[in-house]
Amino acid sequence: MSTEPAAAEGHPGPADTDAPRAGQGAEATGPEETAAEEVEEGAGAPDPAETDDGADAGAGAPAAEPAAEGEGVSEAAAEIAAQRELQERIAQRKAAKEGPITAGGKLSGTAADLLAAVRAVESGERPAAVFGDPAPAPRKVVAEPVRRAPAAAPAGPAEPAAEAVDAVLALLAEGGAPASLAAPAAATLGEGADSALRDDPWQLLRVPGVRPEQADGFARALLGAECGPDDERRGRAVTVWLLEQAAVAGHTALDAPLLAQALGKRAVPDPDEAVQSVIAEGDALVFQDALEEPPGGPARAPESAQETAAQDGSDDGSDDGSQDGDEAERPVRVLVGLERYTLAEESLADGLARLVNSLSKEDSSQALADWEPAAAAAAGSTAELIRAAAGHGLVLHTGAEAARAEPAALVQAAARLGLRVCAAAHSVDGRHRLAEHFGPGAPEGTAVTVSGLLSGTEGPGRDRDGALAVDLLVVLDAPQLDVETAAMLAESLPDGARLVLSGDPSVLWSAGPGRVFADLLAARVCPQIASRTPDPGPVGELVSGIGVGELNEVAAPGKEVVIVPVRDAAEAIHRAVQLVADSVPRAIGVPSEQTQVITPGHGGAAGTRALNAALKERLNPGPGRFGGFDPGDRIAYVPAAGRTVPGRVVRADTDGLHLDCAGAPVVVPQDAVERTVRHGWALTAHQAVGLRWPAAVVVLPGDATQALSRPWVYTAFGRGERHLSVVHGVDAALPRAVAEVPAKPRTTRLQTLLRAQVPPTQ
Repeated sequence: MSTEPAAAEGHPGPADTDAPRAGQGAEATGPEETAAEEVEEGAGAPDPAETDDGADAGAGAPAAEPAAEGEGVSEAAAEIAAQRELQERIAQRKAAKEGPITAGGKLSGTAADLLAAVRAVESGERPAAVFGDPAPAPRKVVAEPVRRAPAAAPAGPAEPAAEAVDAVLALLAEGGAPASLAAPAAATLGEGADSALRDDPWQLLRVPGVRPEQADGFARALLGAECGPDDERRGRAVTVWLLEQAAVAGHTALDAPLLAQALGKRAVPDPDEAVQSVIAEGDALVFQDALEEPPGGPARAPESAQETAAQDGSDDGSDDGSQDGDEAERPVRVLVGLERYTLAEESLADGLARLVNSLSKEDSSQALADWEPAAAAAAGSTAELIRAAAGHGLVLHTGAEAARAEPAALVQAAARLGLRVCAAAHSVDGRHRLAEHFGPGAPEGTAVTVSGLLSGTEGPGRDRDGALAVDLLVVLDAPQLDVETAAMLAESLPDGARLVLSGDPSVLWSAGPGRVFADLLAARVCPQIASRTPDPGPVGELVSGIGVGELNEVAAPGKEVVIVPVRDAAEAIHRAVQLVADSVPRAIGVPSEQTQVITPGHGGAAGTRALNAALKERLNPGPGRFGGFDPGDRIAYVPAAGRTVPGRVVRADTDGLHLDCAGAPVVVPQDAVERTVRHGWALTAHQAVGLRWPAAVVVLPGDATQALSRPWVYTAFGRGERHLSVVHGVDAALPRAVAEVPAKPRTTRLQTLLRAQVPPTQ
């Protein structure tokens, strides 16, 4: 491992106060916090320009849907249509359940018992009402939902009428709110937005970027003396807002005591009543999940989402759905979650259970015989993967970049057997790398992106029932699946199909809520095949050590790994520009356009904004005459929250900004440029996950120490194929993060839901 001397002297810079906090992909987070702290501190008002990786934008932040040249429907618009289809299915499932509780009415039955459990858990007591009920029977696998061919995707969400915007604008002016919120409020609240805000001013919290204190000021201006913290409307709105911020941080639900604590910090006088109101209105759902009794005495209620998540992932000691005589004595945790994510998680569990159970023993036995010649011709973990996929409807495969060859070999073997096959990657770059394993003889549409597959713009399409026309679907980059995307995939597969989820469990988790791949690995409800194919070279050796918590010095005779120590942010920027523009092209032979800079956050003295400004000045200087961009600028285009596509500016005209994104032309309308396009010489690790470049320069400024964790370092250092330069200004914080700072836990229910339907395999 080579080390270059520092070129200038200086002192560490101030803390990066502009870096994003805990969110879907928040890179510059502080030390481990409770979920309540994340809700209170980690999710502020997102900057409209920060919607690229989910770190700065909320879970449901809207993104523009620019149409690519030569296409009738854009990729983003088609994806929105697929998401709407999922929401319709979920609505059907909800309608099939017991009738909803009348808005504003009192809870009864199970719902009332669960609310009592909320209060009991908060007080440290065992919720007797819940435990007194008979133990529920194991959940049954639901039948495959009724499918239909997806409707043609719309060109994009309809813009609010000018009259509606004007009406909201007048009301906002009356309440002293910024005029810039008029259009977003009209779009978010829909028809009659002004009346809705007049009746309930706290509905302003539904608009992305608005915080409770801003909504309180608006309400005081409109309601006057009638406005107070005990207003039921305020308690309901703040509760929903807190749950939304928890989703931004990756949780699909929150522990009830933590939610009550966060409501108390927001001056909600009766948190229980606020939660009850939200549940009665149907905006959120409440659950009880059994906890395993630890040795030496009964378990206590978890004090934090981190503690709960740790219990979930510990040797699979959580509820497996079994019924025994001690069931009534088992303690529970009470969770509250937004209906959108909790139903998606239930839908995902149902869909996966259906896949596991729909492959009969006879079909499995026959498939094992048919696939055995292909397995015998393979070797090692590839053969294990082929045999596992032959006999099971759901299989998990873990491995790093080199291991992608194994699921690719599985797809080829299944295709030779006459099966309808498809393999999907997280990014366009991942799709290209996957296609390289197939070679030129692979059928068209075999390698796709997940978003393209779901939207219908890529892949085999759907059958007359609306299911994907596949017998085997392999999804790479599986850790990037959030619960909603994973639910759409599971519900889109026909009975008898096989699903193989493959990915590197050490990388950063999904931008959206959930930790699907990690939960499935912990649940152990299906075969798991661990690849024995390591990534080659010094970079692969370094990253493999990081994955197990060791930052090792590796031999790099060809300067494959170079450490560049720096003292402050200014020196870090100078050395990063020098590496990209001069050192890496000259010493390694990788041109500047194939070298990617990665840094922990957007803000701060050496964040993506500062680095991109310096790199543009050196590599493509210009006045930025097209909304800050010039032809030739490297950009990061975000067609949807949490998905980044690298590209380059081609030109601009009255239609918008013309981009070349991975070889595909994209036109971004002028009013969407600020939200969806930013310079891309420097990215965050969350933007870069799923992408690879010949060379990577990772910048670690001194003010970013709290952003570092083992998954972050693993992800950032693994983006370079041939060369890695580390601009190192964090001293001992780097090895400490690798050794001691794991992924920040997320509170989810997928393990519990799966174990209630599928018995553990081991």
